[in-house]
Amino acid sequence: MAAPSSEKLFNRHEITDAAVSAFAGCTQIPEKYNRTEEVLDGVVVGKDESYELPVIDMARLLDPESSASEVEKLGAACRDWGFFQLTNHGVDEAVIEQMKDSTVQFFRLPLETKKTVGVRGNGSEGFGHHFSRANDKLDWAESLLLETQPEDIRSMELWPTNPPTSGPHALESYSVEMTNLATRLLGFMAADLGVEEEELHGAFRGKGQSMAIHHYPPCRQHHHPEERKVMGIMPHTDGLGLTLLLHVDDTPGLQIRNRGRWFPVRPLPGAFVVNVADILAVLTNGAYRSVEHRVIPDAERARTTVVVFQTASVGGMVAPLPGLLKAGEAPRYKSIEFGEYIKGNFRALADGTQFIESLRI
Repeated sequence: MAAPSSEKLFNRHEITDAAVSAFAGCTQIPEKYNRTEEVLDGVVVGKDESYELPVIDMARLLDPESSASEVEKLGAACRDWGFFQLTNHGVDEAVIEQMKDSTVQFFRLPLETKKTVGVRGNGSEGFGHHFSRANDKLDWAESLLLETQPEDIRSMELWPTNPPTSGPHALESYSVEMTNLATRLLGFMAADLGVEEEELHGAFRGKGQSMAIHHYPPCRQHHHPEERKVMGIMPHTDGLGLTLLLHVDDTPGLQIRNRGRWFPVRPLPGAFVVNVADILAVLTNGAYRSVEHRVIPDAERARTTVVVFQTASVGGMVAPLPGLLKAGEAPRYKSIEFGEYIKGNFRALADGTQFIESLRI
């Protein structure tokens, strides 16, 4: 997804010594991180209100006796929330632990070592701050963004090997496991949508995978909700197809906007957080929801995550699945060439808007 050299789509800033000092001290928030209005925008559901993000059990999806009811539950989660936590996922635990360990080691490296794989010029890959909006306010996080598939464009070599870690091997094994997990999930989503399994699989197969590895330092000014000033990641929807998030630790911070309020996600031990991204919303002709979410740093504990994005297209186009339209549905989105979609999506991200809204018919 590298931008053409003539047009800068990606606005990423390097992590500086001053940023590291701010993250470590957090006694006074530098103005470029102060986003009080955004942080306090909207009501956050409190601990006194009972709710639960949908939980989908892969073992029940695979069991013929419970599969139908669990597929129905999966479909409801994708329609009503756009997010769910996935348990009994079947991903090799050794691969997960290796990825977690490698990630922790990476963020413990000295800044100068991490900057050797820093974001460069007009690209999106590398170590630095996350994408910035037009106001150039910065997120309270350090991020490593990588292209992990297909092999001919992947940027796994950005994963440092000094000090020696299981880095590249862990990354490659994890990338493959996530592709396999996404494939399994998509099969059940196809059953829920009433389309041929191969049609949905084909939209994702070989289309690419990227990874965002985030570390959110604690911010001690966040002990009281009304004093919160910094944002881990700004409110946004994911622009690609399907997103799979691994919590390296159990620190909360992710919040999902639903019915006009922010719902904090309570990470379940051993579960992945999975969400519908914009392209999947288009593929399903709007049946599945891609919803806004953000990260608010914790007051005491750092939060580290590994996020995988699976992308998709239909014959090089971002468009509703033909199988849905053949069944009599009217298209709710205009078709757009994939490269043009990516450009439009990153422009919208900088503006704080959702590009697929402009595609609605």
